[in-house]
Amino acid sequence: MNIEEFFQLSAGKWFSHRTSQHLALNQSENGKSDIIIETLTVDHPEVIKLCQQYEINPSSASCGTKITWNGTMEKDQAKHSGSTVLVSIPDADNPAQGKLLREIVDTEKTPVAGRYKIDSDDTLILTTEDETMSSEERLWFASPNLRMRVNVFKSFGGFSITSFTSEIRMGGFPPAEKVSEAANPVSN
Repeated sequence: MNIEEFFQLSAGKWFSHRTSQHLALNQSENGKSDIIIETLTVDHPEVIKLCQQYEINPSSASCGTKITWNGTMEKDQAKHSGSTVLVSIPDADNPAQGKLLREIVDTEKTPVAGRYKIDSDDTLILTTEDETMSSEERLWFASPNLRMRVNVFKSFGGFSITSFTSEIRMGGFPPAEKVSEAANPVSN
């Protein structure tokens, strides 16, 4: 599987349940969200704009996706909603890995591109690091309509958060041939 196929398989509406553990505080927290994932063509205006923010030629992009969420966290019951755009820029010598651009919400921050890698077991690994934190997230399909995520977030100030998320597809299924391929991956 490549990054384009992973994003295509992720397209649709998902129900997400996340459990986070705040290690420094020894506290856990649950959250629920509705997530909509849309694939974007490489010539989509949001993909081009994001590449320009990172000063990367838009012709280097292989795919884009827009993620929109609306959810609540157990403790505060406040609504948490938003959206972001992701764009993949594969490495020239190895398209199974590359840069992952993320929409910049805080205009005061310098954009920091993350990295992605597709493992041999079709797990997508995302890593991001800047001067204040590091994050590693692993995403995989347990079945075509069940996606799993684990994340470790470390602040260089001394705290860490881990989370486990299960996501169940609620609609907007990918093309049938993509579901079939995900359910029956072919080993190389």
